[in-house]
Amino acid sequence: MRRVVYLGRHLMLKSKYLDKLNNDRFTTIRLGIIRPKYRDVFIHSGGMVIAKARIIGVVYKRVYELTDEDAVADGFSNRIELINELRKIYNDVSDSDWVTILTLRIIKLIGRKDDGSVGLNPVDIARLALRYNAVMNEEERRILTELVNEGSVRKAAIKLFGNLKGRFVIRKVVRRALKRLINMGVVNMD
Repeated sequence: MRRVVYLGRHLMLKSKYLDKLNNDRFTTIRLGIIRPKYRDVFIHSGGMVIAKARIIGVVYKRVYELTDEDAVADGFSNRIELINELRKIYNDVSDSDWVTILTLRIIKLIGRKDDGSVGLNPVDIARLALRYNAVMNEEERRILTELVNEGSVRKAAIKLFGNLKGRFVIRKVVRRALKRLINMGVVNMD
């Protein structure tokens, strides 16, 4: 099987693998050819965003090429344990199937920091709000979309409002979006 999947900004991780996030770097092995569109991704688990990570390596192998070293790096005792888990998750896995080994580095765990913030920048919050439909009206959607497209509050303010005074409006929309994401349980504040 040569299943090709394009990975966007969101990577799902089963809750039983959350201990991987205790390390600065970790791997995840997925069935098929996974082609990341972006270097930075949000890691989701249990219906929440739990971390932001950077993809620092992508390796393609056939199942029969997996090694004990691959398995240990992914948190398993050996190659057989890893392959059994892949078969449990994906059901029909043959030795000739392709897998992708994604190596990620945690940029930040998402949760409340000492200063009360959640560790997300305005562009990250805008992306999550648009993805989880935490937007109340079309004006907010337009502002958040432009913030994502421009990549900064400053650039979005100039594009939307023609001056830097619009930063206040954008920040207000971002704060409301973050509050909705927290209320929806997408961002954990614990």
